[in-house]
Amino acid sequence: MTQALTLALDFAAATDIGCRRSNNEDSYGYDAEEHLYVVCDGMGGNAAGEVASGMAVRTLIESFAYFGRNVESASAMSLVENRLTASIFEANRVVREAGMSNPDLHSMGTTLVCVCLDGNRAVVGNVGDSRAYLLRNGTCLQITLDHSLLDEEVRSGNMTPEMAAASNLQSVITRAIGVAEHVEPDLFAATLQPDDFLLLASDGLTRYVNPDEIAQAASTGSELAAICNALIEHAKERGGADNITCILLHVAEMAAEPATVMPAHTATESQRTADTQPGTPPDEMEAFSPVI
Repeated sequence: MTQALTLALDFAAATDIGCRRSNNEDSYGYDAEEHLYVVCDGMGGNAAGEVASGMAVRTLIESFAYFGRNVESASAMSLVENRLTASIFEANRVVREAGMSNPDLHSMGTTLVCVCLDGNRAVVGNVGDSRAYLLRNGTCLQITLDHSLLDEEVRSGNMTPEMAAASNLQSVITRAIGVAEHVEPDLFAATLQPDDFLLLASDGLTRYVNPDEIAQAASTGSELAAICNALIEHAKERGGADNITCILLHVAEMAAEPATVMPAHTATESQRTADTQPGTPPDEMEAFSPVI
C-alpha cells in the first residue's frame, strides 16, 4: 500500500566521517516510492555502531513496505502513524536480538529519526538525539525533542541551556534503538506548505550548526546536495568530532514522472555520499504537533 503523494518533493542526502573518528557509524536510507526517509547514528564501539545503524535503517524501510503490502485498507495499520510505529518497534527488536546473540555486538544501539510523507502530511518519528527540523519562511524550527540526559534536564527546569552546553555529558542519551526490549518513539505530524524544507540530521551536525545557520544555508537557492555539503563543512570547520549525516527535503513542483524505489544507503569508513531524487504541491498547515 503506497500512499498517494500530493506534494512534489526534491531531496538530497550526504554523510561524512567527520574530523576525528576512524569510521562512520551513521547510516541513512530512503524508499522514494513509500516517501520514507531515515537517519540513524550508531553507538557501541568498533564496528557495532555501524552495524546497528545500518540494520535499523534497513529494517525500518523493509518493515514499513511490508506492512503496507500486507494490511487491510480499513485496518488500524493502514494509518501511516501506526505503520511507522510498528516499523520502529521492529527495528528495535532486530537490533536488540543481534546484539544479544553476538558478543562482538553486545550493547550496540542507534538513534533514529525518520519522516514519511502521506499526501500533504508529514509524519516524523524519533528515538534518541538525531533531529528533524522544519524550515519555513526563512526560519528553522526543531520538530523533535532530544532523548538526552541534558535536554531532559533543561526541559524539567533542573538545568539552564547554558549549563547544559557547558556539560561534558553531551553524549548521554536516554532512549535508543536496540538497547532495551521495549522502545518508546515520539511521533509528530503536520501539513506541509509550498517551499517548506525538512531536515533530518545526526547530532554530529546539530552540535555545531544552529537553526539560524541552517535556515540561512537553505535560503541561498543552492542545489539541495550543495546545501547538505555546506552544512557538513560548517560542522567540520567547528571541530567535527562526530560523524555527520543529513537528509534535506524540499517541497517543489509536481514531478512529471512517478518516484522510484531507491535502495537504502549505509555510510562506510571515510565515506561521503550525496544523492538527489525528485519527487511531488500542497495546501495549508498547522505547526507540527505530537501524534497521540
